[in-house]
Amino acid sequence: MIIIDGREAGGQMLRTALGLSAITGKPIKIINIRGARQGCIGLKTQHLEGVLAVAQLCNAEVKGAILGSTEIEFVPKRLENKNLNIKISTAGSLSLLYQSLQIPAAFTDGEVKIHVTGGSTASAWSPPVQYTQNVFLPIVRKMGYDAEIKIIKEGFYPKGGAEAEIIVQPVKKLKPIQLNELGKFLFIKGISVVGQLPEHVATRQADGAKKFFTEKGFENIDIKTKVFDTLSPGTSITLWVETENSVLGSNNLGKRGVKAEKIGRGAAEELFRSIQSKSALDKFMTDQLLPFMALANGKSSAKVEEITDHCKTNISICEHLLGCKFSVEQREKIIEVEGVKSILH
Repeated sequence: MIIIDGREAGGQMLRTALGLSAITGKPIKIINIRGARQGCIGLKTQHLEGVLAVAQLCNAEVKGAILGSTEIEFVPKRLENKNLNIKISTAGSLSLLYQSLQIPAAFTDGEVKIHVTGGSTASAWSPPVQYTQNVFLPIVRKMGYDAEIKIIKEGFYPKGGAEAEIIVQPVKKLKPIQLNELGKFLFIKGISVVGQLPEHVATRQADGAKKFFTEKGFENIDIKTKVFDTLSPGTSITLWVETENSVLGSNNLGKRGVKAEKIGRGAAEELFRSIQSKSALDKFMTDQLLPFMALANGKSSAKVEEITDHCKTNISICEHLLGCKFSVEQREKIIEVEGVKSILH
């Protein structure tokens, strides 16, 4: 059994380790779960639901899967395509739950349908579902990964109450990817969302972002607005720039006492910083792509905006469970890896 120490990591380590364990058949024991989250260590509801959902897909034997647990044993068996119904009783992130499932669901023998009720579509310290839809999925589709996410209901902190349908198609082999240049800029898109608030709030968020990019000389800007009836009031804005070779994204959440225009401008400023870095992956996308690069059938390379702690965590977990070796060029921020072969159990 492979022992993984999460003393200096958060939930990212747990999600990646579970997915790779499920597809390789390697039993793991994770100790000090989310040890870096002072005052908030151990399994929270969304983490626990992720553990149980991955366990369903690979018929795993699990020990320690209870709220607050800082240690679990996960022994995967046969990986099967199934329809999963998951309920999140808190405002936990739907996107982070999906991160636990995105790899094992794709390496089953058939389509996997995941119906999620509860949780949030946009919350602090996690990518909103709109980022996953419009940045993450377009990039991994280049590697042959095929999934769709349909938002049925939006949800915000503290009550959550979201609902989504996720469909993941099977993939036999992932293609390697070369993302070292952005290429020609095509357009900037976005979506400004409000729940239980007037429509003008969504419009003002979008206008704040549009004004910033117009001032910077950008054209072809299309930011849509949507208003939803949610259990808790809240707002979010997600932006992305599509280029010939890649997609960069950013997001921001509404805050009490902060003008909507400032929320939109904040998301635009963050995206502009990513554009200025001349990297093909923004700092939120890099760690998410690394397991896919490690599993691809060939050598992958990417120029990234930032080598974050999440990035370092995923490199460590991939190397530990897959036996691959990443090359990280710190000055140019280029990450390379020769993908593993014949790792599926």
